[in-house]
Amino acid sequence: MTHRIIGRVKRVNGPVIEVMGITDAEMFELVKVGEEGLVGELIKLETDSAVVQVYEDPTGVAPFDPVYGMGMPLSVELGPGMVGTIYDGIQRPLEAIRAVSEIYVQRGITVASLNREKKWRFVPSARMGDRLAGGMVLGTVQETGNVLHKILVPPGTEGVLESIVAEGDYTVEEVVAVLRAADARTRELGLMHRWPIRTQRPVCARLALDIPLITGQRVIDTLFPVAKGGTIAIPGGFGTGKTMTQQAIAKWCDADLIVYIGCGERGNEITDVLTEFPKLVDPRTGRSLMERTILIANTSNMPVSAREASIYTGITMAEYFRDQGYDVAVMADSTSRWAEALRELSGRMEEMPAEEGFPAYLPTRIAEFYERAGSMETLCGSRGSVTVIGAVSPPGGDFSEPVTQHTKRFIRCFWALDRELANARHYPAISWLDSYSEYLSDITSWWEQQVRMEWAADRTEIMDLLHREVRLQQVVKLVGPDALPDTQRFILEVCTLFKNAFLQQNAYDKIDAFSVVQKQARMLHVIVAYWKRGYTVIKKGATLIELKKLKVYHDIMRMKFSVPNDDLSGFDKIEARLERAMDQLEALHARDEKQTSAVRT
Repeated sequence: MTHRIIGRVKRVNGPVIEVMGITDAEMFELVKVGEEGLVGELIKLETDSAVVQVYEDPTGVAPFDPVYGMGMPLSVELGPGMVGTIYDGIQRPLEAIRAVSEIYVQRGITVASLNREKKWRFVPSARMGDRLAGGMVLGTVQETGNVLHKILVPPGTEGVLESIVAEGDYTVEEVVAVLRAADARTRELGLMHRWPIRTQRPVCARLALDIPLITGQRVIDTLFPVAKGGTIAIPGGFGTGKTMTQQAIAKWCDADLIVYIGCGERGNEITDVLTEFPKLVDPRTGRSLMERTILIANTSNMPVSAREASIYTGITMAEYFRDQGYDVAVMADSTSRWAEALRELSGRMEEMPAEEGFPAYLPTRIAEFYERAGSMETLCGSRGSVTVIGAVSPPGGDFSEPVTQHTKRFIRCFWALDRELANARHYPAISWLDSYSEYLSDITSWWEQQVRMEWAADRTEIMDLLHREVRLQQVVKLVGPDALPDTQRFILEVCTLFKNAFLQQNAYDKIDAFSVVQKQARMLHVIVAYWKRGYTVIKKGATLIELKKLKVYHDIMRMKFSVPNDDLSGFDKIEARLERAMDQLEALHARDEKQTSAVRT
């Protein structure tokens, strides 16, 4: 790594430092400032001056301090040892820093992102004489019980495999293979390589987003589903459950790996994540959730420029595992704090502000971030995906503010959190009126083929009822519910049943915290069947009170707790009991109607 003086400090404006006498520097080059070696990045370059944003506290930096160029852009180290690690915004491992630092992270501290001493069991899969190109697999390392780490040829590298080591234990810096390029030059390859965080990793092609990401949360999977490789925004005011929703998805979703980015959030929230995640058990494997999780902790009291970089650090790590053929879910909490970092840095650089002081390039940066999601055909011919779930924290819950509005332009799934639902302890507090998903048509065939053919029809039916309920509630506010006929009051009753028995989930209940897709489809079908049969019976003379007194009504209310995910036979009993009860009620009123007609005659 090259260390050379490229200039000297001219002016310090918080994390933004002006450098004079620039020589031999490149845009976005990694630099170190002052004798303490504060990490920074060159973000503006002129004839003989430049602007550097520093990722550490610049206190003590003075004019004429040297600025060293590192000869490469800000990059992350990609290789075995990433999974289960807690990093800061520029991929410094916090556990390793704690071992050599005091209570707080010392300025200028340098710690390798990947452990240089630990040895990994490398099993080669390529053979001498093979022609390899970027993205192809050299071999594998069993990183955790859940993750088989594939050692990739770095993108942009190709040649004939001249030599490769035998199966054995190696550190990430040891040479395990040598490639000879067409110009006869050789390239030594280890278990890790570097990649610039602001550069998207190459792929062969984008694929259709037709496989859903199953989260186990019924309001998401059934009403507002997302595809693997999709983009989602979770906007909501303070206390509406953004972090809780993301943590539930991280625990229960069927992604192979989770990258959780705590970007500018409060320290106590990040502490909860750091303490809770290692204790959580992966429901699919029974092992620790950390064995498929990478955490990036960048709290609100950390340097603001590191907050801006943390988003790119996380998405680059996700792309790396995507290139290995894994499905990765990225939780960004929250992109509003990232946008605020952009605003502060832009203001210190004296750029022209746009709406609410955000820089004019805010939409471009948001688009660049979300465009790195997708389901891809990788360079090695496998299929992998990166799903981005970004929390948005609009001030006062105002969804018309710039970050939320610009985010809606570039995402296809919108889970709007509702404060009234959160105050009523209805979780997940996702509004069924303000939310939407544009992936519905793409994944309907998967649900119909893999789960239940009636799924789309049942979902359409219940969504129609929810919208009809809104109109009826407006009438109820004027004249009261007693003024409505039973057919319309039954709509209100079914929607209340659906909200309480289906949409609301108890994260602390072993059965209800997570629902397999088969259970979700059966629950939905039971409620729709109750609506259809009940409406028919009411038209024939039954009353709403009679329908609510049915024993099967209480069975439906309790089915999310009473029917476990691994034994769905309970739904057969509920459906049979429902049909029998409705038949009896219908027969009763048919007989009463016949007797009434006979008396009239």
